[in-house]
Amino acid sequence: MGLAVVLFLLPETHKPDADRKGIAHAFATYRSLLKDRRFLGLAFIGGFSQASFFAYLAGSSVIFIEHFGLTPSAYSMVFASNAIAFIGSAQFNSIFMRRFGAERVVRTAISGFAALVILLFVLTILGVDNAYILWGLLFVSFGCLGYVIPSTAVLALEEHGPVAGTASALMGTLQLSTGALIIILVSAFYDGTPLSMVSAIVACGIVAFTLSFRIMKPKQAYP
Repeated sequence: MGLAVVLFLLPETHKPDADRKGIAHAFATYRSLLKDRRFLGLAFIGGFSQASFFAYLAGSSVIFIEHFGLTPSAYSMVFASNAIAFIGSAQFNSIFMRRFGAERVVRTAISGFAALVILLFVLTILGVDNAYILWGLLFVSFGCLGYVIPSTAVLALEEHGPVAGTASALMGTLQLSTGALIIILVSAFYDGTPLSMVSAIVACGIVAFTLSFRIMKPKQAYP
């Protein structure tokens, strides 16, 4: 139904352009973007960061309600607080990007995120099984992601202005596919404890952290 509405009821707003050749041009643009190492790297930094939150979405309700015994109402407060941390920190992202630059913001935030989730993973492996510790570390960790995901989107699209819509669509597809895969893994390996969720989150954090320092080389000096 959605496809039919787009095909028959949604008018084309872009004026005819001899340089644009319909679907062939679109696929050529996708192919060009898929060869762009920086674009893909930034897309997946954001993608794995977002996937870590997807892992939380997949496992948190069962862990907090069934494993830790929270009531649904109490869990809703936990869930809301972590969402607020993510969305709230994003409101300040543009301020820090203007002051320090998007790349520095990403590197700093993803470093903080990776350090926090590694700490959470180590504590989980050592047998620390406490709802308050899990919630607290996730709260601060997801606050870091509010600076990572918007900034990587800006960086990924800034060099592709003429095809920003196509680039954004491809980036969204790659990121949501990554998140979907992580959800499947968390669900498949759930063992009644927070371990599968925490393992997925830390794996995503390490991958995003590694990509950030391979794609965005630190500069010697900052203004």
